[in-house]
Parts: sequence; C-alpha cells; structure tokens
Amino acid sequence: MVVAWLQFLACMAVIAIAGPSLTRSAHAIARLSGMSQGWAGLILLATATSLPELYTGISSVALANAPNIAMGDALGSCLFNLVMLVILDALSRGEPVWRRVDQGHILTAGFGVILIGFVGALVLVVREGFDFKIGHVSLYSPLLLLLYLIAMRAAFHYENRPRAVAKEPAAIVEGETLGRSIQQYVLAALVVAGAGAWLPFAGLDVAAAMGWQTSFVGTLFVAAATSIPELVVTIMALRLGSADMAIGNLLGSNLFAILVIAIDDLAYGHGSLFAAVSPAHAVTAFAGSIMAGILIVALLYRPGNRFFGVISWIGLALLAVYLLSAYTIYLHGH
Repeated sequence: MVVAWLQFLACMAVIAIAGPSLTRSAHAIARLSGMSQGWAGLILLATATSLPELYTGISSVALANAPNIAMGDALGSCLFNLVMLVILDALSRGEPVWRRVDQGHILTAGFGVILIGFVGALVLVVREGFDFKIGHVSLYSPLLLLLYLIAMRAAFHYENRPRAVAKEPAAIVEGETLGRSIQQYVLAALVVAGAGAWLPFAGLDVAAAMGWQTSFVGTLFVAAATSIPELVVTIMALRLGSADMAIGNLLGSNLFAILVIAIDDLAYGHGSLFAAVSPAHAVTAFAGSIMAGILIVALLYRPGNRFFGVISWIGLALLAVYLLSAYTIYLHGH
C-alpha cells in the first residue's frame, strides 16, 4: 500500500513541478507570437495544462488496459476545473469575479454543457445496444471531434470580432525568445508525458491496495493529479489580475478533456471505450453539465452578494454539486 501511494504521489510531484514551466512557456509563446490573450488561454494554455490528461488517458487504454481510469480522469478533470471557480470566487477580493470577466465565456461554457452531457448520455445509451462502430472505434468519437472543432471555430470567430479596445504591446523579458520558449514548452511537455504515462499504473496499484474500484480512483485521485497545472494557472492568473485568462483556461481545458475521450476511444483496441466503462461515469458527466450551467447563470446574472463576505451562492452551488457527485462515485467505488 505504501509503495502504491508513493508512486502515485511521485507522479503528482513531477506534474506539479513541470506544470508551471509548461504554462509559463505557453504563455510566452502566445505573447511573442502575437496571439490574443483570450485565444491563447483557450487553445495554447488550455492544451498545455491538459497534456497530463491526454498522456494519462492514452497510457490507461493502450498500455494499462484501464478504461475506467481514462474516462474517470477526463470527466473528473472537468469537475475539478469547474470547482476551481470556487477558489476564484473566494480569493477574488473587492468586486466579485463574476462581474469582472467577459460574458463571452458563456459561449465556451455552453459548449461544455453540450459536450460533457453528450458523453454522459453515451455512457448510458451504448450499454443499451446503441453502439455503432467501425472496427473497434465508436462512431460517436468522430462526432465528439466534430463538436470540439465547431466549438473552437465559434470561439475563434467570437474572439476575433471587431472591438474598440486597443492592443497593448507585448512585454519584453530579457533573454526570452520565441525559439527558447518553444524549447521549454516541448521539454516540459515531455516531462509531463512521462509522469502522465506512469500515472494510470500507479492508480491501478492504489485501487488494488485500497480495494477501490478504478472508476472511483480515476475520477477523484487521478483527475486531481492531472488537474494540478490548471490549479497553478488559476492561482497565477488571479495574482496577475487576469480572471478572464483563468476562466478561459479552465473552460478550454474542459473542452479539450472531451477531445481526449475521443482520442482514448481511438487508442483503445478492445472495443468501444463507452461500452467498457462503468455507468457511474454518467453521474460525473451530468454533474459537470450542471456545474457549467451554474457558471452560465453566474455570468448572466452577475451576483454580488457573498456569505460571510467570502463566497457567493454561485460558489456554494458549484461546491455542493461537486461534493454530491464525489460522494456518489465514492459509494459506487466501494
């Protein structure tokens, strides 16, 4: 048991160390290449912080034969990303965070509701015989890929709509070049790849040592480990006064996590991934859709009241849904 937990914690530590470097280099690439901050946060930064989910998912299905860890990691990461909004809410002093961000995040959150909810429905309906495949690949995976591309195209057009805001010149950091930033990005990605590839094996060992089901371990523990870069970026962005970048990264990471599920299905050679996983993952997916819906309400309503001057009812609602879904998965995992 001790060895299993030490391996798992070692993977978490590596991701925690390499994650910030990956994020800083991705941010530098965006700044030096002239990308807009919103588009950079949604694409480059979200992709960078989601690499652990990608590597862990592929390793889970292709090497460890642990489809529940792959699905649990992707959907659990979506929940972790949304519950991080509670941290933004609590740490945001003065004006509430919901009043400080662009309402354009509603677009990304709306696509999140669609994609995450769709995966939850697939986990249930595929088990009832609605499983259409070409070879071992489910036909639903290309559809997920198409929806992801539509979401990115819509976000791109929204981000590039005409605005009356002048662009600020990029800050120049001594010794920082585009080539060096790309090298740092690739190096950090390789380190995260190694830790992410080993993570599902450590997760299987933890599940076996504790007598837990892999769906529970993947959704709560593996997802927590692979979500460390998002947590670091969220706190760093808030300290820099960029709540928009933080929320854009979290919502973009959720969309990328659904893309990871489609990639995992392609890499899973034993049949449809959706048919191989536990139906308990539908609970996680529907909870993620509800939490994304709560965020949409917050961005439209922009509440200003807080309980005890610390957290709003939006933050409490997000936390309640997360804890309820985690408890449900916990019961199923025992």
